[in-house]
Amino acid sequence: MSYVGPEFDPSQPPRRSVRRPLTVAVAALVPTCLAGYLVYQATSGPDGNEPARSLPASSSASTDQDAPSASSSSGTSPSDKTKEKDKNDKDGKGGDSDDNDSATKPSGGRPAANGPLKGKVVVIDPGHNPGNFRHASDINRQVDIGTNRKECDTTGTSTNHGYTEAKFTLDVAHRLRTLLEKQGVTVKFTQDGDRPWGPCVDERARIGNKAHADAVVSIHADGSGAGNRGYHVIMPGKVRSGSADTSAIVAPSKELGERIAGKFVSVTGSAPSNYIGGGTGLDTRTDLGGLNLSTVPKVFIECGNMRDAKDEALLTSPVWRQKAAQGISEGIAGFLRK
Repeated sequence: MSYVGPEFDPSQPPRRSVRRPLTVAVAALVPTCLAGYLVYQATSGPDGNEPARSLPASSSASTDQDAPSASSSSGTSPSDKTKEKDKNDKDGKGGDSDDNDSATKPSGGRPAANGPLKGKVVVIDPGHNPGNFRHASDINRQVDIGTNRKECDTTGTSTNHGYTEAKFTLDVAHRLRTLLEKQGVTVKFTQDGDRPWGPCVDERARIGNKAHADAVVSIHADGSGAGNRGYHVIMPGKVRSGSADTSAIVAPSKELGERIAGKFVSVTGSAPSNYIGGGTGLDTRTDLGGLNLSTVPKVFIECGNMRDAKDEALLTSPVWRQKAAQGISEGIAGFLRK
C-alpha cells in the first residue's frame, strides 16, 4: 500500500515513478533494521552497554584457549604438587625414600621462626661425612684431642646391607633440624655432605664453640656385634689436659644427655643399650675429641647398632628415624627450657 498524505499531488505523475522504488526500499529496510535490532539485543546486557556473552572467537584465539597451560602440560596440577609436597614433608623435610634422605640443604643463615625457643642456638653434628671413604689420607691424619692424638675422622659403619652411618646421620639431622626450627631454634650443622670430607673431630668441636651453642648433639649409629642392641648417649667426662678442659661443661652436658635419653626411649620405644651403660642408656668418655675440646654442653647419641638385624630394621625405617629425631628434639627442648 502506497502512502497518501497531505502533500500528495495526483496531477504530477512523474513522482509516482520515484515513490514506488522508495516504498520498496523502505519496505526492504524495515525487516533488515528489525533483524539488526534483534541481534543487538541478543548480544547486549540489560543496559545495552556491556556484552552479555562474547561472540565466537576467531580460529587463532580458539587455538590459544585450547593450548595446555604450563602446569597442565607437566601432567601434575598445582593441587597435586601440594599434596606431593605435604606427603614428603611428613617425615621431616625429606622424602620417605632412602634415596632422598639428604635432599634438604643446611640452614645457611635462615631466620628462625617465632617460637618458645627463639634465640637459642643448637649445633647438630651429623657423624662422619659420606665422602670420607674417598679421602683416606686426609681423615687418617692425626689431630690433637687434648688427652692425646687421634685420627681426624673415620668413614663410620654401615648395616650388613650397605646402608651407611653417614647417610643415616644426615637424614636424622635433617629431621631434627626441622623440628627444632619450628620451635624458633637457630640450627647450625657441622657438615651437610656439602664438603668433600670431614670436618675433623677438632674442627667439629670448634664449630660448636664459635657458634656459642646452647647445646650440641652429635648423631651416630654403632657398629657392634650382632645381638648387641639399643641406644646410648655419650657424655663428656672431666678432662683437663693440653687444649682440653671440660670442667665447665660436664654437669650441663650430663643433664642434656639424661634428658635426651629419657625422651628417646619414650618416643621410639627402643630400649637402652644392652652392652654399654649398664642398662641406663648413658655412657661417659674422655677419649673423644669432639667432647674433650668442646666449651659448650655437648653429647653424642648412638641411636642403635647397625650390625644387629633387629636394630637395622629400625635404623633403615624412615618412620622410626622420624621418631628418633622427635625424641632427640624433645630432649634438647627440655634442656633449653630449664
